[in-house]
Amino acid sequence: MSRALNLLVAGLRHLVRPRLQRVKGPEEARASFERTARLVFQTPPYLCHIADRAGLDRIRCGPCTPGKIILYFHGGGYIAGSPKSHAAMLGRLSRLSGLEVCAPDYPLAPEHPAPAAFDAAVAAWAHLIATGYAPSDVVIGGDSAGGGLALALLSHLCRAGTPPAALFAMSPWCDLSLSGESLTRNADRDPFLPVARIRELVDYVVPAGMQPADPRVSPLFAAFPDCPPVLLQYGETEILFDDCRRMAEHLRGSGAEVSEYLHPTAPHVWHLFDGWIPEARRSLCDIAYFARMNL
Repeated sequence: MSRALNLLVAGLRHLVRPRLQRVKGPEEARASFERTARLVFQTPPYLCHIADRAGLDRIRCGPCTPGKIILYFHGGGYIAGSPKSHAAMLGRLSRLSGLEVCAPDYPLAPEHPAPAAFDAAVAAWAHLIATGYAPSDVVIGGDSAGGGLALALLSHLCRAGTPPAALFAMSPWCDLSLSGESLTRNADRDPFLPVARIRELVDYVVPAGMQPADPRVSPLFAAFPDCPPVLLQYGETEILFDDCRRMAEHLRGSGAEVSEYLHPTAPHVWHLFDGWIPEARRSLCDIAYFARMNL
C-alpha cells in the first residue's frame, strides 16, 4: 500500500464520506460528482472526447486499433456521473489499451428509474452493431452501478446468443436487494461509501412494481449461458465486497472464466484516482491488457 493511497483513504474517510452522508438529493450529488471530476481527476494529454448524435461519447487518447472498441458504463449509483466525469480515467484506459472507448450518457434516476438505464445499454449495444462492429469486436466495462449495468447487459447478450468478447468491472454494484453481508460487516471499514444512504438510493432507482432482485438492476440473479471471460476488480473493505465476491462465484457456476483482483485497502473504484495513486495505474494496466488479449 503506497503512502499516496494511505493519504487518499484518510481523505475519503474524513472528508468525502461525511459529505456523502449529508448530501440532500440526486441533484446535489450530481453537481458534487461533476465538480470533483473537474478538480481532482487527472486528464491525460491529447485526450479526444466527442459526443455523437446517438448520445454515445467517444473517448480516445493516442493511436487506437481500428474496428475494436470498449463499451463502458460509468458509475454514480444510477443517479449521478456521466461520460464527462469519467473521461479522464477512460482516456488513460484508451491510451494504455490502444482502444477507443464508447461511453453512453444513459438516463439517470429518479427522473428515469429502472429499467431506463438497462434499456439505454441495450440500445447502445445495438447502435455499435448497426455501425459495423461484430460482438467479438467489443469488450464491455463499467464501474460501480455502471459495472452492474454492464453485467446486466452481458446477461441479456449471453441469453440472446450474441455475447461480447469479454467484460471487466470495477467494484460493481450487483445486488439492489441489499442481501450482501458486507453491507453490515464493512460498514465502518469502507472509507468512501456510507451504507446508511444505500436504501434511499435503491428507492430512487427501483420504481414501485419492480423487484430489487430484477436481473436488469441486480445481475447477481441473472443467467449467463456461454459467458465470455470476465475480470472483476474490487476492494476487501468495500461495503459492496459481497456483491463482487458472489458475482464471481455465480459467473463461475455458469461456466465463465473469471479473474479477480482484490485489493486489501483500496477504496471503491480507486481507478478514478489515476495520477494520484500508483495502484490506480497498475489496475488500469491490468484491465487494458485483459481487453487487448480478448480482442
